[in-house]
Amino acid sequence: MKRVWFGAAALAALSMSAFGAHAFETGAHEQHPCIDDACVMQSLLPALAEGAAAGDVTSLESPRYGTWGFDLSGMDTSVKPGDDFYKFASGAWDAKTAIPSDRVRYGNFDKLSELSEARTKAIIEGAAADKAATGEKAKIGAAYRAFMDEAAIEKLDAKPIQPWLHGVRKVKTKDEFTALMGKSSVTPYTTLIGLGISTDAKNPKAYAVYASTGGLSLPDRDYYLDAKFADKKTAYLAYVEKMLTLGGWDKPAENAKAIVDFETKLAEATWTRVERRNRDKTYNPATLAELQAMTPGYDWNKYLVGTELPKLDRVVVTTNTSFPKFAKIYADTPLETLKAWQAFKVIDGGAPMLSKRFVDAQFEFRNKTLSGQPEQRPRWKRAVAAVNGTLGEAVGKEYVAAYFPPESKAKMVALVGDIRTVLKTRIDNLDWMGADTKVKAQDKLAKFTVKIGYPDNWRDYSKLEIKEGDAYGNAMRAGAWDYRHDVERLNQPVDKTEWGMTPQTVNAYYNSVNNEIVFPAAILQAPFFHPDADPAVNYGGIGGVIGHEIGHGFDDQGRKSDGDGVLRDWWTAEDAAKFQAQADRLGAQYSAFEPFPGMHVNGGLTMGENIGDMGGLAFALDAYHVSLKGKPSPVLDGFTGDQRVYLGWAQVWRQKTRDDALKQQIASDPHSPAYYRVNGTIRNQPGWYAAFDIKPGDKLYVAPEDRVKIW
Repeated sequence: MKRVWFGAAALAALSMSAFGAHAFETGAHEQHPCIDDACVMQSLLPALAEGAAAGDVTSLESPRYGTWGFDLSGMDTSVKPGDDFYKFASGAWDAKTAIPSDRVRYGNFDKLSELSEARTKAIIEGAAADKAATGEKAKIGAAYRAFMDEAAIEKLDAKPIQPWLHGVRKVKTKDEFTALMGKSSVTPYTTLIGLGISTDAKNPKAYAVYASTGGLSLPDRDYYLDAKFADKKTAYLAYVEKMLTLGGWDKPAENAKAIVDFETKLAEATWTRVERRNRDKTYNPATLAELQAMTPGYDWNKYLVGTELPKLDRVVVTTNTSFPKFAKIYADTPLETLKAWQAFKVIDGGAPMLSKRFVDAQFEFRNKTLSGQPEQRPRWKRAVAAVNGTLGEAVGKEYVAAYFPPESKAKMVALVGDIRTVLKTRIDNLDWMGADTKVKAQDKLAKFTVKIGYPDNWRDYSKLEIKEGDAYGNAMRAGAWDYRHDVERLNQPVDKTEWGMTPQTVNAYYNSVNNEIVFPAAILQAPFFHPDADPAVNYGGIGGVIGHEIGHGFDDQGRKSDGDGVLRDWWTAEDAAKFQAQADRLGAQYSAFEPFPGMHVNGGLTMGENIGDMGGLAFALDAYHVSLKGKPSPVLDGFTGDQRVYLGWAQVWRQKTRDDALKQQIASDPHSPAYYRVNGTIRNQPGWYAAFDIKPGDKLYVAPEDRVKIW
């Protein structure tokens, strides 16, 4: 899945689900858009926002868990599985695990991220030490050395951003400012209302230009509008003043207040994340003239000059009802406030590549205040993340050659086949779906594309210029190169071979416009999968992941695309109504979960991921049964095969998160907290009740008539 946005502000306003892409795990990875405009530079270096755990990893070997794939020592068997299955499976692990000081969370996902980081560090540092390297290896080495050259970065201090700040200072009119925002595709500038390239949801063989609103710098609109985040907004005001001061901008205190007031008005006009999930409502084709009519005073002809786009006859407008409101806010906002806002974006976005005073100031607010992270990650970790973000597939080639055996891919193909077979049978046996819809559902399932391990065609970085001693410039050139690469092929057929994640990413995703499921090499390890593990644990781990991603093709948004990836209504009205009734019940279940007093999980925002979890785990159990071929499952350490499937799923979700980071996740992330991805999912699984003899009176018990079953 390829998406290029012109400016992080445009990127900010559109959720993944508007294009039907769903990742298995939360975190900043390449398939994700930058969910807040604060990560201007991070959108160029996606991996900067999520590194590995604290501490060096001395072993580069894949992990192992227990004697048969499950860590029994992490259980708390004093807890009844029917009262709290998460604690039953992982309570002892939770009690003895501390979150490293340079992280906001820690769990089994993070252990694998740590391993991937250690492996890529070895690859990257090897390239950096080879002064005779050529081609991509030379670029990897130069990028790493540039980021690690603290002396050069300190000497440059704020110099890298000064030309861009000067460009803002020169602006004399609103039209000039609009033109400046148009250059956000190839500069550190950001844009209030912008354009981006993605696969056309109603014509997946072609690319389309999408239009969206953005402009916010906090994680979500709620951070501006909800009293629960009032302290964060107050801290943000001080942060804006601090960054303007560091950048040498005039009247930092006065301008900081004006910027926060401006962004608060934008937040009021911004769609909620639940609204932005709706793929029907975010697909509104318009001519350029119609787009201009929606945004009086926002001159698109001026804006388009800087985008380097060919002539546009059509755009797809996403959050359409926000457009007139944004145009009115833009018209009413003094130019000096807009210029100060743009200057702040340049400073904040460039901070990770600037001197220590910028890095520290950004860390104190964005990591420590917003997410509760006590300490900054070591520079080498940030450097490895930066190189992975800039030259990810170049590093990925080396990663695959060293760490991804061919037999792993073959076993994954077989596991995917098992899950597909199970879902095919389940669709046939659904009592709520009519025959006509079933035929189309089976057609979609049969047309799924599966990508495992690594891309067949690697990205060509030969035109990307990487310079010694220029960490900031390398990031800017990488973003511009990526953008221009896609503009060049705007009117060409969609590249279906492209990946939205690098092989060294610990994650997986479903992309509805390609109707594909994608599993990078790095996730195909324990606790998800190990060749020597008990098959039941593998089915609960990687089988659940496979089922989750396939399930996204049939969740509340993924189901809207057909087998060819076309966004269209292929359901009968009766079947769609029955589906929605069950989805609403599931949403109500999750919205009742209350991680903090007065703060609930958002069942609407997390709907797609919850459906993916619920279906994925059910498919995995069925597939395990099929794999037995009629033979009885062995009992290991007193646990039956079915019990081990559920324990394998729970082991994946061992995770601890700092309170501020968890609150941010609840407000802004489409994934439920890990605790509920265990306890929320198993409550609707008939097999779990049978496996652990769950009875009425157990705290997690849900009466059969109240359980949700969709697929």
